[in-house]
Amino acid sequence: MKLRGSVWKYGDNVDTDVIIPGKYLRSADFKVFAEHAMEGIDPAFRPAAGDVIVAGRNFGCGSSREQAPLAIKYAGISCVIAKSFARIFFRNAINVGLPIVEADVFDAVQKGDIIEVDLDGGYVTAGGARYASTRLPGFLQDILDAGGLVAYRRRQR
Repeated sequence: MKLRGSVWKYGDNVDTDVIIPGKYLRSADFKVFAEHAMEGIDPAFRPAAGDVIVAGRNFGCGSSREQAPLAIKYAGISCVIAKSFARIFFRNAINVGLPIVEADVFDAVQKGDIIEVDLDGGYVTAGGARYASTRLPGFLQDILDAGGLVAYRRRQR
């Protein structure tokens, strides 16, 4: 699967409190999450469908709130690329069907650049250069391909 979009760039230690501030967690409406995604770090965050977040180390640290990757996904982000992820965010992202990869492209891109991710090939293309990225194990890729863990389990029935 290949994904292509404009870059939204954030640094190290982007925590779940800035991805989706706590005051919105009482809602069960994914549209509310999307409207307020990244509000705590970037009030101007309004991605186009297919855009990509590029971040530094430890993206998604903080609480284990599943709403953080949901907010990003429903805001229209097709993939998050970071140098590293907080482990609970990593798994929550897979569970909700948000593609994520680890790759060291932070210094190679600026906000608004076009970036391409090849999930199957395990690489990211930015600025005409190719960078190695993680390739998810088959069972995690199957969950992503299904749209998340719930959809994956439904398919198995």
